[in-house]
Amino acid sequence: MSATAVALLLFAGWSMVLVALLAVYRTIASQSQNKPTNSFSPTGEDLPGLGHRITRAHANTFEFLPVAGAVMLVAIALDKTGLTDGLAYVFLGARLLQSLVHIASTAAVAVFLRFGFFVVQVAILFYWIMLMLVE
Repeated sequence: MSATAVALLLFAGWSMVLVALLAVYRTIASQSQNKPTNSFSPTGEDLPGLGHRITRAHANTFEFLPVAGAVMLVAIALDKTGLTDGLAYVFLGARLLQSLVHIASTAAVAVFLRFGFFVVQVAILFYWIMLMLVE
């Protein structure tokens, strides 16, 4: 399996890890606060700091998965993973770090770091798109 395919699978898996973490957090919050399980806001605004940050980190990952997935799937489908494999794990690492920083803090430095990791992902995707278009 190519590095691109592995990175795509792990990206999807990371989204699932975040949703599982959110489910655990909401279950604990529901039990400790006697809050109905169907009353949580999808944006996480009704949860204190960590819960809100987990919700947003999951949403960010889930929102970006189709974009990254489309580019990576095109590379796989067209047998052009030779163009994407070299940066596939860098891309995945930037996504993981973005999420972890998002969960850890919303301090100005953390937001700056998170944005930096996002820019790395966007730059890699643009690079891959250009490589595949000119190949």
